[in-house]
Amino acid sequence: MSHKVVTFGELMVRLQPYNYERLVQADHLQFTFGGGEANVAVSLANYGEKVFYVTKLPEHAVGQAAINSLRRYGVNTEYIVRGGNRVGIYYNEKGASQRPSVCVYDRAHSAMQEASPSDFDWDAILDGAEWFHFTGITPALGANLVDACEDACKAAKRHGVKISCDLNYRGKLWSREQARQAMTRLCQYVDVCISNEEDARDVFGIEAEGSDVTGGALKKEGYRSVAKQLVERFGFEKVAITLRESKSASDNDWSAMLYDAAKDECCFSRVYHLHIVDRIGGGDSFGGGLIHALLCGKTNQQAVEFAVAASALKHAVEGDYNMVTVAEVEKLAGGDGSGRVQR
Repeated sequence: MSHKVVTFGELMVRLQPYNYERLVQADHLQFTFGGGEANVAVSLANYGEKVFYVTKLPEHAVGQAAINSLRRYGVNTEYIVRGGNRVGIYYNEKGASQRPSVCVYDRAHSAMQEASPSDFDWDAILDGAEWFHFTGITPALGANLVDACEDACKAAKRHGVKISCDLNYRGKLWSREQARQAMTRLCQYVDVCISNEEDARDVFGIEAEGSDVTGGALKKEGYRSVAKQLVERFGFEKVAITLRESKSASDNDWSAMLYDAAKDECCFSRVYHLHIVDRIGGGDSFGGGLIHALLCGKTNQQAVEFAVAASALKHAVEGDYNMVTVAEVEKLAGGDGSGRVQR
């Protein structure tokens, strides 16, 4: 059974040098599309959900190409507003070994960044929906988008729709103080919060004791405290925290925790040792997996295992979108991570 899910954010052009070239040495770039909430939408469509992506895009050919990139994977685009003059761009330089990846944004004055809250008829969009998802990237685009996100959340509450939010702090888009003010306002509506240690620290000043993100050391039990503090502040039903132990740009250990406030239950997933092909969209693929798992009635342990397995697979897929099926995720979550040829 599929569920109506709505996600809201900005879809951007992604320009990236081929292979592992640096931007300063590249003479041609790969052209694809991506964006936090769009990435979640594609994951959900691949899992068979009836997912609707909401954004604003120009009526020219690039805007249409962006829409087509979603339609290709079964994402419903009927609520996308057409207008404005440009599609936001981000340039990605893929890191390797000890050289980190670098993102350069060129999204000022994009159609979405200049969208008005009145562009979106949330009561119509959310009619019959079961889930609404946004991230901290969308309100970071401007006060107009903070208002639009709040309008969406209020409509979701009126329609009895569950709301999830990935904090996704982006320091290149707004300050910690701006993020704290806006996300404090929006998180009062959220049922399921998705975060990592850096996001919880940067946005709300909450962190796990004894962890060193840059050094690659994470103390798992500290995350129970982080989750409880978030629940106490905002009343979340569940808090999911991804745990990335970064050995280098190429090799990470990846796992997650899901905290259920009502049960006071803290479930940790298995740890995956990743050799990374493309890590952009890794957190979004976790969010998509978690939403699908919770909608399907999986237990907390099953849900976090499904979500982290989906995300582990994404790290081996080029581009923003996670091109995996439910069967592939469940096979990995069930313990088959050998990578052997499937014949």
